[in-house]
Amino acid sequence: MKSYSKTLLRFSAAFGLMGAFMGAHMAGSGGYELRPIHAHILVVGWLSLFSFAMYYRVFHQKESFLAKLHVWTAIIGTVGLTLGMWFQFVNPFSFPDTVSLIIYIIGGSVLLISYILFFVLTLMNKE
Repeated sequence: MKSYSKTLLRFSAAFGLMGAFMGAHMAGSGGYELRPIHAHILVVGWLSLFSFAMYYRVFHQKESFLAKLHVWTAIIGTVGLTLGMWFQFVNPFSFPDTVSLIIYIIGGSVLLISYILFFVLTLMNKE
């Protein structure tokens, strides 16, 4: 389970770095239109993935399909949600609104599944 912890920790660090650079850019430019994306990158990407990493490090979760599914839905959902938000609010590639919205919704839905799986895993843990 250390590999799950390490994987989540590395993704958490990447999101923390992205969030810090984004915050520095917003502060320097005086443009705060990226605030919701910045907040989600830090809260969902940095904080939640870090919390999940610590759970797998502290509580000795058995290796299971459910744990593996949780880890990957957390990562994919976080990437999907934050990219979807960026596409929806900034639209850097001029995607049709429907495409941006679908990416945003799918990312958020996968992330929600991840949180549900995490809740179930904590209930199943006998430690």
